[in-house]
Amino acid sequence: MFVGLGLHLLFAIAMCVHVVRTRREMYWLFIILAFPGMGPLVYAIVAVLPDLMNGGMARGLTRAAKQALNPEGEYRAARDLVEDSPTVANRMRLATAAVELGRFDEAERLYAEAAQGIHAEDPALLFGRARALVELDRAAEALPLLDQLGELGEAGRTPQAALLLGRTYHALGRETEADTAFGWAAGRLPGQEGLARYAVFLAQTGRGDEAREALGELDKRLQKSSGPFRKEARRWRDFAAAGIDAG
Repeated sequence: MFVGLGLHLLFAIAMCVHVVRTRREMYWLFIILAFPGMGPLVYAIVAVLPDLMNGGMARGLTRAAKQALNPEGEYRAARDLVEDSPTVANRMRLATAAVELGRFDEAERLYAEAAQGIHAEDPALLFGRARALVELDRAAEALPLLDQLGELGEAGRTPQAALLLGRTYHALGRETEADTAFGWAAGRLPGQEGLARYAVFLAQTGRGDEAREALGELDKRLQKSSGPFRKEARRWRDFAAAGIDAG
């Protein structure tokens, strides 16, 4: 017990030293010291990991940590930018922030407004609007956008797009096509969402044995995960389990 407390203290001190040496904002000292369990970890994800990794994963963890600390902060900042300068990039940023807060109606409108003229075939805009429509249970409107996305070549044929296409086909009752899309995405998508959603789909279409097999794989992945990845793995494992029980 005392060893664990000592390690937590050393870690917190190290993060405080990093704040001072790198001349970060001083409010980080308050966060680290006021929240001795979570504060140092959040600072490490936001400030230290990006310097060490300098990659997409680090940027993703940074966004997640900032979202956890201040879920409305990014939305407000993006909204202010749109009010000052309603560019396509600023609308996309606000739409992304709206999605993170579950404001899919607003996100769908923003993506639609941005996808005009030369941006009408922008893969990110097509995908973002289609995702918002699926979340709003408007799959019939999402499918043409996903079909258009698929016609753009490699930029539109991503595992994320395949997963969304699977959800769309499933909502429309096109189960064979949904199975193909879900299966392809589950084998290629980083993280646990692809397999978790495929497991629920299998349960809902009467393939309980396959669904439970997928759940077993999610359990194995959960046991192997640690740190900031464990919470995400747990969330998708529980999502799959609930869907299988309901199916």
